[in-house]
Amino acid sequence: MDIRNLNFFNNFSLNQKKQAKDEASKQAEYTTSDCNLNNVPNSQYSKIEVHKMTPISKIEGEKHTLDTYQGCLVGGAIGDALGWPIEFHHMPEIQARYGENGITDLDVRHGKAEITDDTQMTIFTADGLLKSAIKNFDENEIPDMRIVLNSYQDWLNTQKGQIPKEDKGWISKINDLYANRAPGGTCLNALHSGMEGSIEYPLNNSKGCGGVMRVAPAGLIYYKNPEIAFETGARCAALTHGHPSGYLSAGVLSGIIANLVSGNGLEESVDKTMEILKKYEGHEDTLYLLEQAKELAHSDINSDKAIRQLGEGWCGDEAIAIAVYCALKSPDNFEKALLMSVNHNGDSDSTGAITGNILGAYLGADKIPSKWKNTVELNNELNQLAQDLYNKPNEIEDADKRYIL
Repeated sequence: MDIRNLNFFNNFSLNQKKQAKDEASKQAEYTTSDCNLNNVPNSQYSKIEVHKMTPISKIEGEKHTLDTYQGCLVGGAIGDALGWPIEFHHMPEIQARYGENGITDLDVRHGKAEITDDTQMTIFTADGLLKSAIKNFDENEIPDMRIVLNSYQDWLNTQKGQIPKEDKGWISKINDLYANRAPGGTCLNALHSGMEGSIEYPLNNSKGCGGVMRVAPAGLIYYKNPEIAFETGARCAALTHGHPSGYLSAGVLSGIIANLVSGNGLEESVDKTMEILKKYEGHEDTLYLLEQAKELAHSDINSDKAIRQLGEGWCGDEAIAIAVYCALKSPDNFEKALLMSVNHNGDSDSTGAITGNILGAYLGADKIPSKWKNTVELNNELNQLAQDLYNKPNEIEDADKRYIL
């Protein structure tokens, strides 16, 4: 995409963004060996300089706290909102608008920093998992994927502006979720089909990041069993994304979140999750990029060059690798990691959202800048959802009225 002047940049329409996202989704779906959008010329990358690795601290002990859960969900929404204004743009255009270092703060309009379909679908993932858990919860068993799929169908209806005739619970009543924020073509097409994709019976060959960017809640609700969390995340993604890099990258995010909540350190959580990943067929591409992310995080390579080596984040394996790199590179500074994760030429809102999920779970909501927590869209609803995920299913207040099957 070539945006030649600032006025055009500022007036870049939602339809144009959706068209660009659909095109990126097609690239991700049909390219099985190389996920980079090679037809897009690389130019200039982020000026954020992180020359040396910040020591990776290790926080011991279980972190099953409300602060952790709120940090994960709100942190993901902040990363999503931070990257949303610059998604589909290259660094020269981004710098023309925001300055030499690219975007450095939330772009607040009408009092809020807008989230995208990444956070919308994360909310509906939580909705489906909670509905399944309230019906029947076993931390050693995969949830009912048909219930999760039904929640995704509810999300699809929000994108069509269709308010449900029957009561679907409190999530479907959130008016702001009915905003269309350039949803991914693969998700729309898969859900429009009315079919249930799975690892065993994939609907398509898509490796796009639309699966991984939405599954952090699986790691929160199944934190006691990271292997189940991993498979739950992967199966949530496989409902719409059929390539192993599309759904195993989602398993990785859920597994990392579960390990963090269980009390493992950041790098230890990544390592433990990589061991789970190796058990799945088709894991090689995702594992390779994760290994690269770790190696780059421990190197002196400039962050913009490191992210360029990992890709642009349009595909699931690239997106999770970029997020892991940024989290490991700046583990104790949420703001620095998120700025690093969005200032590049690719899928900035998704890489920001995933990084925010990981570091939010690692550091907790208290370590997230208040200026961001207070201005991100749906922050109150996300905090309430975090509370429900934190509670045991039978302890959720008014569960039968708020999570209706």
